[in-house]
Amino acid sequence: QVHLVESGGGLVQAGGSLRLSCVASGQTLSSHTMAWFRQVPGNEREFVAAITWIGSDTYYADSVKGRFAISTDNMKDTVYLQMNSLRPDDTAVYYCAAGPIYLSGAVYPNEYKYWGQGTQVTVSS
Repeated sequence: QVHLVESGGGLVQAGGSLRLSCVASGQTLSSHTMAWFRQVPGNEREFVAAITWIGSDTYYADSVKGRFAISTDNMKDTVYLQMNSLRPDDTAVYYCAAGPIYLSGAVYPNEYKYWGQGTQVTVSS
């Protein structure tokens, strides 16, 4: 079993930055892919970024490429999402996810076994 806890969300003006954190506990994540998704009420959960726990290969949605960066700190069992140049359409609840999957399947939320409770990010114009 893996327990994920996100933090770091908040209110920021357009053009600003936030860093989200996701602390993992429980079983080892060495064979897992970690990801961030986001969801706006009434919409489906949207893939944002993913990273392999071992090797740190990354993959990004086109909408965030060049603005967001996903990284891990294996010593702290933590995954980060650095978000720069934020836009109002980045407003959503952001979720951390983990699953024993290949990066090629990272964009599909149903592939992930574990989810955090989410953290709200609001970008004002």
